[in-house]
Amino acid sequence: MIRPDPAAPLTPIFVGSEIYRGSSYGAQHPLRVPRVSTVMDLCRALGLLPAERYRTSPRAKPAALRLWHDPDYITALQTAEAEGAVSPEVTARHRLGTLSNPVFAEMFRRPATGAGGVMWAAEALAAAPSGAVHVPGGGTHHGLQDRANGFCYLNDPVLGILTARRAGLARVAYIDIDAHHADGVEAGLAGDPSVLLISVHEENRWPFTGLLTDEGGGNVFNLPVPRGFNDSEMRAVLDGLILPRVAAFKPDLIVLQAGADALLEDPLSRLALSNNAHRAVLAGLRPLSRRFLLLGGGGYNPWTVARLWTLLWADLSGVPVPDALPDAASAVLAGLGWQGGGRPPPARDMLMQLHDAPREGPVQPEIWDRLARLAAR
Repeated sequence: MIRPDPAAPLTPIFVGSEIYRGSSYGAQHPLRVPRVSTVMDLCRALGLLPAERYRTSPRAKPAALRLWHDPDYITALQTAEAEGAVSPEVTARHRLGTLSNPVFAEMFRRPATGAGGVMWAAEALAAAPSGAVHVPGGGTHHGLQDRANGFCYLNDPVLGILTARRAGLARVAYIDIDAHHADGVEAGLAGDPSVLLISVHEENRWPFTGLLTDEGGGNVFNLPVPRGFNDSEMRAVLDGLILPRVAAFKPDLIVLQAGADALLEDPLSRLALSNNAHRAVLAGLRPLSRRFLLLGGGGYNPWTVARLWTLLWADLSGVPVPDALPDAASAVLAGLGWQGGGRPPPARDMLMQLHDAPREGPVQPEIWDRLARLAAR
């Protein structure tokens, strides 16, 4: 049993793990930078993570991962971690041991921990009349059924949604505001009328899927957006696509994948959002379902990731953060680095406060046109 009192709301819970501390995809990989462990440290420095709000993520067992993933792939992933190497045949079949999906020390345990946390959260929320859970280690939305894809070895959003459905929740809305299209989630759940899928992502950006015209069997709404996408444009998307579609769907659970790579400073996109845009999406969605699951996702600038996901946890848990960070919190951010490479250090404001300045601007005509086309469906 997940909880002793199924009649009580589930107080907001943060699901984390120490496996992320020091775990890296390798010195040349964008995921060499710390992320979840920094969010944990920053939240604790701000008093946002009391013991009763924190749960150590369980690690999903292979049998649980077979809810969606191919058994041979799970075995290959475990074997690759145990042996520290893969054969050319395994690379060709399962895309393990590539530049994007390298062999590294925790390549099974780390994604299995993220998946375990998301699946636990789905079960806990299904067992409660209401509640919210944040799993910053979740959001690996590119993983495919039988292979790794785009830094993602497993697909915890699909596993979490299937777990929620199996636990009795009839309707789940999945909203993805990562800079990259949620191709793996669409592959797993397109055509399922019990799930609403909305992905807002940069156009002409890897994985080069998620076209405006792709309906995925009727439950998929893809909105590719142009480079320079700003806070004003996200507000137009929120009001013109996300909120009306989710409200009409009446979900029993909302899952928000809040990838930080859509922020201006991220090295792997050309979007221009501030962290206020993500906060506005969370604030708009939260009243539309009694149950809410907040995930992490992409994000390759360690300072912007830490600040964003900490702010979202503060908002989800209803605890305000100070305008100026206390010394302990600033020290967490000051201790970060790119872990190699020649990128410049962050602006001083990033070390002193969590909130970005708003990044407003004109709404490009193609945004209005694409919103109108999706509204007509």
